[in-house]
Amino acid sequence: MANDDKDLAPLRARIDALDQELLELLGQRAKAAQEVGKVKHGTNAPVFRPERERQVIDGLIAKNKSAIAPEGITYIWREIMSACRALEAPVRVAYLGPAGTFSEQAAFAQFGQSINGVPCATIDEVFRAVDAGAADFGVVPVENSSEGAVSRTLDLLLDTDLRITGEVALMIKHHLLTKSGTLDGVTRVCAHPQALAQCQRWLATNTPKLERQAVSSNGEAAKIAAEDATIAAIAGDIAQQQYGLSPVQSSIQDDPHNRTRFVVISHGSCQASGKDQTSVILSVTNKPGAVYHLLAPLAKHGVSMNRFESRPARRGTWEYFFYIDIDGHASEPKVAAALAELETEAAFFKNLGSYPRSH
Repeated sequence: MANDDKDLAPLRARIDALDQELLELLGQRAKAAQEVGKVKHGTNAPVFRPERERQVIDGLIAKNKSAIAPEGITYIWREIMSACRALEAPVRVAYLGPAGTFSEQAAFAQFGQSINGVPCATIDEVFRAVDAGAADFGVVPVENSSEGAVSRTLDLLLDTDLRITGEVALMIKHHLLTKSGTLDGVTRVCAHPQALAQCQRWLATNTPKLERQAVSSNGEAAKIAAEDATIAAIAGDIAQQQYGLSPVQSSIQDDPHNRTRFVVISHGSCQASGKDQTSVILSVTNKPGAVYHLLAPLAKHGVSMNRFESRPARRGTWEYFFYIDIDGHASEPKVAAALAELETEAAFFKNLGSYPRSH
């Protein structure tokens, strides 16, 4: 036996023993989770409580004295909780599909891998699946750091009764992918319209002669490219692996810090986690200073505004809906007071829900 093997042998034995201990503890945790599931079933309480899981992970990060980074703690315990939650009841999550999309990645980031995924062809179908009860939750993109709001999501948040119960922010890296890893014989580039927009400068400089075709998702683009050697797809790592594609060029997004924010939609609601955000939709009467007076309650009660987005009312007139994210949970006294005044001042008011902010 080599000297390094002799040195490693006791360390490996120690790791094996610790792994066995971890496995036994995980089994105990799983059993406790099943007991929790029985209690929840008796009271019709929801299986997934995002505020509770957020509190658990934040508490572990605060107590962590190991060399494991906070991101690692988050990932490990997200998967532990996902596997244990699946023992209570399978959670069905709808997302913009097919497999390999950033929406699927966002669903895994929020719920872990132990879910029943419900891939949908469009954002509209995600909303319909959740509204009809075919899925417990939906994950949809709402804004991108370089291209702004996803208008279809904003419209559907206005037009349905579904509420926001979580958010996920992902770093987005787009790759140009083909079957061969080259552009030999390639005539078109396919991607979701947002992805094409996020890579337009790179495409104009490096592939000016290739036709650009918008499709329903980057996962769909990757699926098409896997079946047709004349097609290149813009997609991420998961789609590349899912469909066996090779990169012509990696990270072609124009903004190196490109991020997309996704929201989780459902019929439910969240209790306060301590690090929350509340989203509302407002409109005002057409009079001087209307928007100023509308937002005055936020300043009055010391509530911070994290996001302000306007959207045409689509009524043939110059009217707008305003999508606003504010810091805090609706149950907090200062937030509750500000929301009450906003509702009085606004011509239209809709509370989309309070939920834990993404890390």
